[in-house]
Amino acid sequence: MELSEFPKNIRPYLIPKIEGHLEYRCLGCSKTHSIDNLLYTCPDCGGVLLIHDLDEKKKTRCPGRQWRRIFDYRRMTTIPALKGIFSFHELIAPVIPLDHILYLGEGHTPLVEANQGLQNRIGVPFAFKNEGQNPSASFKDRGMACALSYLNHLISKKKLKNVLAVCASTGDTSASAALYAAYLGETIRSAVLLPKGKVTPQQLSQPLGSGAMVLEIPGVFDDCMKVVEYLADHFPVALLNSKNAWRILGQESYAFEVAQALDYEMEGVVLIVPIGNAGNITAIISGFLKLFRYGMIATLPKIIGVQSHHANPVYRYYLEPQASKRIFKPVKVRPSVAQAAMIGNPVSMPRVIEMVEQYNQLSEKQKIFVVEVTEQAIMDHMLLANRNGHIACTQGGESLAGLVKALSQKKVSRKERAVLNATAHSLKFAGFQEMYFQGTFPPDFGVRPKKGLQNDPVSAGLNKRDPFSDPRKLITQKEYNVFIEKTALKIMDLLGMST
Repeated sequence: MELSEFPKNIRPYLIPKIEGHLEYRCLGCSKTHSIDNLLYTCPDCGGVLLIHDLDEKKKTRCPGRQWRRIFDYRRMTTIPALKGIFSFHELIAPVIPLDHILYLGEGHTPLVEANQGLQNRIGVPFAFKNEGQNPSASFKDRGMACALSYLNHLISKKKLKNVLAVCASTGDTSASAALYAAYLGETIRSAVLLPKGKVTPQQLSQPLGSGAMVLEIPGVFDDCMKVVEYLADHFPVALLNSKNAWRILGQESYAFEVAQALDYEMEGVVLIVPIGNAGNITAIISGFLKLFRYGMIATLPKIIGVQSHHANPVYRYYLEPQASKRIFKPVKVRPSVAQAAMIGNPVSMPRVIEMVEQYNQLSEKQKIFVVEVTEQAIMDHMLLANRNGHIACTQGGESLAGLVKALSQKKVSRKERAVLNATAHSLKFAGFQEMYFQGTFPPDFGVRPKKGLQNDPVSAGLNKRDPFSDPRKLITQKEYNVFIEKTALKIMDLLGMST
């Protein structure tokens, strides 16, 4: 839609002004730092950083209704930089010029309602937000689009060369980082660290295909993360994990899109979010807080974080009801099908603690909860979702299992409406589905297949009557016609529809 076709009173706002004053703010010592350099931790105390908008108070003078109109109309523009997460440019990173923004098709993923049969079975209306329909097939593209756009801006501004970007990953982060770095061409090199043998073949193929240097090290994700942190502390590299506060800004767009899809009416809405490195749930909480402060939503939705019992440090932290008595303790993870959540020491935990407190205070009651689910429940619910027309990954199964658990614990009522985060595409985790169907899960996972959810190919061959059984033999048209007829009859018989 051409700019001249928009209503006159909205045209001045469609192209955002490149302005604003952002700063890093430490959650440990509260000191602030300039964004002119990439920082991942506070130079003074080593604390975790968030990016603060110094102009937010001025922006909130614009009525929430006007902001909604701006963002709703902006979605109809044909300007690539404004078609993805940066359609919310003023809320994400208003200092990045449009010509420095990377847009590969990320954001605005569909909200797909569960069919009536599945909703009846679960007992509450719900929808999946299919993050697997992002370019690298996961939600990580939201944060990476922002982090790499800002890095691209710094490279251009400071005339930097030979920039090396690094990340640790359980699969999805590496795929996304490698993809966006590849788009920048020779401007940047990409290296990813993966825990050897703990990434699916499908996920491993992605950074390799994008040309990144893939480095496998023994251990689990937490070990890879420690190495990456050391690299960022001692060498001039760009860290692309969610410790990078620009990643958090980009992932806030998930909250903006959910609100937009529901016409900004959040009363009675519950979001179900898997917790891994805790960056995504931090971003979603932060995003809704921002919408609330801007007057774009009147109510903060309920948020349920979900963890597997094989990687549950956040769940354990919030088991203690009194905030003053809570002590965070990392856990040693066990094998999990929800690989992106198999993290025992999430780097964004300080952000979670800060944001949850703010959120509950503004809500004037507890609106954020954490539940724990089993590996068995994750696999069962992933398959159940996909049997009903979704493309949920294991983390999507974790979300559905979390909804069921939250309902049983009365953290969610039957009158509420849930939005579930399917963080990646189901095809990334096809190996787990295959193990489930074939009953070959290693004992460490604790997953046993249920017959009602298993599915394997069924042979419709005709054995010795199959004219193709001898490849050296040429068959006649008559033999071929007989083969077609008998195969069709056998299929009808297998389907229980023989006449």
